Amino acid sequence: MVIVYLLSFFAFIYSVGYVAKKIAQPSLTEWILTTFVLSVGCIIPSGFILSAIDQTANVFSWIAATFIILAIQYGLWSALIPEKQHYSVRSIIKNRAQSLTIWTRELSPYLKFIFGLLFGTFFIVCITNLILVISTVPNEWDSMTGHLNRAIRYIQRGTMEHFGGTNWNMDTYPKSLTSIQIYSYLISGKVENAFKVIHHLSYYITILAVFGIAQRIGRNLSASLFCALAYAMFLDFLMQAITTETDIVLAAYLSTLLYFLFTYYNSRDNRYLYLAGLTFGIVFGHKATFALLLPSVFVVMIYTVFLAPDFKIFFNRTLRLGIAIALAVCVYMLPSGYVKNIQVFGHPIGPPTALKHQSIERFGSVKNGLKQGTRNVIRYSYDFFNLDGIRNAQWGYDLNTTIRKPIVYLEDKLNMGLDEEKEYAIVPFTFQRRFDFYNANPYWGVFGFALILPIILLVFFRVIWSRVHWFLALAFLLHLIGISFSAVYDPFKGRYFIETGLFGVLFLLLLFSHHRLSIIKPRRQLWKGYVALVVVMACISAIMSVYLNVRCLPFPAYGHESALTMDRITYQTFARPDITAAYQRFDSIVPANATVALATINDDFEYPLYGQDLSRKLISINPFEQGLRPIPQNADYLFYARSVINDTSKIKALKSDIRLGSDTTMTGLIVKGEDYYLRKLR
Repeated sequence: MVIVYLLSFFAFIYSVGYVAKKIAQPSLTEWILTTFVLSVGCIIPSGFILSAIDQTANVFSWIAATFIILAIQYGLWSALIPEKQHYSVRSIIKNRAQSLTIWTRELSPYLKFIFGLLFGTFFIVCITNLILVISTVPNEWDSMTGHLNRAIRYIQRGTMEHFGGTNWNMDTYPKSLTSIQIYSYLISGKVENAFKVIHHLSYYITILAVFGIAQRIGRNLSASLFCALAYAMFLDFLMQAITTETDIVLAAYLSTLLYFLFTYYNSRDNRYLYLAGLTFGIVFGHKATFALLLPSVFVVMIYTVFLAPDFKIFFNRTLRLGIAIALAVCVYMLPSGYVKNIQVFGHPIGPPTALKHQSIERFGSVKNGLKQGTRNVIRYSYDFFNLDGIRNAQWGYDLNTTIRKPIVYLEDKLNMGLDEEKEYAIVPFTFQRRFDFYNANPYWGVFGFALILPIILLVFFRVIWSRVHWFLALAFLLHLIGISFSAVYDPFKGRYFIETGLFGVLFLLLLFSHHRLSIIKPRRQLWKGYVALVVVMACISAIMSVYLNVRCLPFPAYGHESALTMDRITYQTFARPDITAAYQRFDSIVPANATVALATINDDFEYPLYGQDLSRKLISINPFEQGLRPIPQNADYLFYARSVINDTSKIKALKSDIRLGSDTTMTGLIVKGEDYYLRKLR
């Protein structure tokens, strides 16, 4: 049957490409981006519909639903774009290959060095990441507790309805991405690594979209390729390409939305308003943190859509975009879980505990919120100023410490006390973050603080003038402010700046177009040398980020085994090594097809308990903030944390329960594991 599934998948992709060709202009970039948007635009609502009729686990229902939604898309777009377009994608590919060949020949020796280094590094990290995606299972914290945990639970239950998961994300998180992950997993014949397909694909889609946006703004092939390759070296973006984290998919959606907006600015073709509206609904249905990007997106819309010669044109554009957004929100955002969350928890995001954990409520008063938000702007700015990637090695750490001494000295002399504030933070700010944080969640790297951020400030204060870049600078600053003022400081917020980087990387266009920054003008050896040095360091940091990523090592390092040869449970519990032995013992005792009742807590890793074939059935009996429930009659085993089941709980601990335990001697852990027990029920 797997062959049938795969044949249907390729037929679906081919059909989507055919429909995309009816919509997109003769542009390879635009055709690929449109194909991507239409693909997810068919899969996501299919998931919502199948969930409503309890068909989430039925592969043939997924196949039928996606083709039906695609047929509806085809009819809708045929009505919106009645004129027929005739072009061959193959001929466009051939034309682009010829253009690149000519471009390569005409490059100066200096640019050949720059682009040779960037393309070479890009090739190395892409091949390495592909091997890691194919060869390693997921092991990210949020996936072990929430995202993938609930995907398997939805398949087991046959629906994506709320069921009361142990971790709040299992019920409250938007279900758009989960629909795509379930589809990928089922259509591949239940290949676990298919969960990563949308994330790995998003890496390339975002790079392509950055290239397309840069082309629309600058119309310079060298500048556009430089922007795209530079963004490919943004470190957290690069590292998320092998994970099941959600921010890289948000970046793909946002970059595609920006592409359609800037393409509309150039062409004034209404189809791009409709495509922008469609993408807007998809991205808002993907993740609630898109709300922090709304001011930035609105600024881009002002530049690309709302600025019009007269009110009639403004009204016409706004009406078309508004209707497209409203329809897309109804199809892609509202059914994703926000409405259900309001019904269950009284808030679109989730229960009060989840909100207070990382929300503006922890600031207290408005006055203190303004104060702490301002301090967060400075804190995150300090976090940008690091040789991320390079400081994964001791010599890089020492170099990073040395170059940061002036700004640390400045903070001390200004008596800001950024590292003394402990209360308003998930993890308190420090000038040298612990290894776990900067290794797993780096920021932009050297491209950010050495090139992009200074240019943004120069443009924003009009020392260097570019109209479109001033709007982009404002969009960048609004997102930085949104992140800083929306919640207390969190060192893991580096991942949120992936989206901010979409605005920032476009300032590298000025290196090829602005007379005061141009690196293609003769002479300027000092400036060209500086840019080349930044590129060299960025490429080194990209390679070091991939090869010294302690959570997914291609080769042994830091005393750790390679992820390619590591035991499955050891790898999946890497962030919680104190529980590894307990989980391995559980896996050796409990049969692969057993039904297990779970009395665990919000932070417990549940995903590894499904087993290598994800075949165990897990039932949560301690749902988040709902209290302990009875053990189901169909359960074969009870797996519990001692803090949940003890001598005073509704379910009593028994002397015959097997103590799986956890290593209580370990120190330096982010969160300590529980003391685990196992009971055979029948």
